[in-house]
Amino acid sequence: MRTPWKTAAAAVAVLVTVALTGTPAHAAGTPYTKTPVAGALGTYPVSAVYVAGVSSGGYLATQLQVAYSARIRGAAIFAAGPYYCAQNNVAQALYGCGDNLYPTHLPALETYTRTWASYGWVDGVGNLAGQPVYVQHGGSDGTVKKSVSDDLVGYYRDFGANVQYDAGGSAGHGWVTPYGTVGCTATASPYLNDCGTDPQGSFLTRLLGAVQPPNTGPLGGTLIRFGQDTYAVNGWAAGLSMDASGFAYVPAACAAGTTCRLLVALHGCAQGYAKVGTAFVDRANLNQYADTNRLIVLYPQATASAVNPNGCWDWWGYLGATNYPVKGGAQVETVMNMVRRLDG
Repeated sequence: MRTPWKTAAAAVAVLVTVALTGTPAHAAGTPYTKTPVAGALGTYPVSAVYVAGVSSGGYLATQLQVAYSARIRGAAIFAAGPYYCAQNNVAQALYGCGDNLYPTHLPALETYTRTWASYGWVDGVGNLAGQPVYVQHGGSDGTVKKSVSDDLVGYYRDFGANVQYDAGGSAGHGWVTPYGTVGCTATASPYLNDCGTDPQGSFLTRLLGAVQPPNTGPLGGTLIRFGQDTYAVNGWAAGLSMDASGFAYVPAACAAGTTCRLLVALHGCAQGYAKVGTAFVDRANLNQYADTNRLIVLYPQATASAVNPNGCWDWWGYLGATNYPVKGGAQVETVMNMVRRLDG
């Protein structure tokens, strides 16, 4: 199968991941869903913030965690490589951070991190020590090579993070979920792989400690569709290759004032709302755990633009600014503005 890494430089925007239209059915393998309700993000008593993401969303999740490690207390990364892997270079992104024709230059990435921490551009690297991190790589994933994910694990461990590396399965490139609709080993649309496993349970246990089983019945919370312009650093989400709307799932207990935790969940390329509707929101297997574990889930949305035709997150500098992976980076700060609103 032709993968996006083998095409022209613009194809760096195709770090593929989940792309499926969710349906509110009750059959085995099909989740209960919630119809989005237009509204605004509220403020809740949030005790801790975590991030998760796949492919381009995995790269952004690591950027968020490293930049704000004093606030973001753990991460789950599917099918991605180490922080600042692309080094603001399209060729490096293609051939060093997806394919492994180039090295990731891991020692240099760690040096950048320490130097930027000394400048205050990212939080102190000591915050990463002991933080829970879950990394997944599928044995059939040829889009992001295993050596690249290996270096992500090495990066975190070199800073003292407590990493669980799930690399024993045979998944293709995608988000592995019980609600997947392609075979485990496939690297094919909709990049939502059913491997007969529940990695969400595994990574939430890693991040949160013991978790309650997911709600497999009708969901009890509210799925809010909110305007992202409010949080965009330029006041215009489209100018940041982000959709006009984002989503947040708020369990009833959290809405009622119970202290909850917050998970930022980041989709990959070509499967934001403008492309596939609420696919990732419905089938990521996160709302089900949110209901039973007092967990708010924030789903920011990227979208296609002239510089980003496949709706990826900015992990190689496509917006034209070199500060994309640090505090002040346009998408980093926009997502953090949403976090600040939610956790007060």
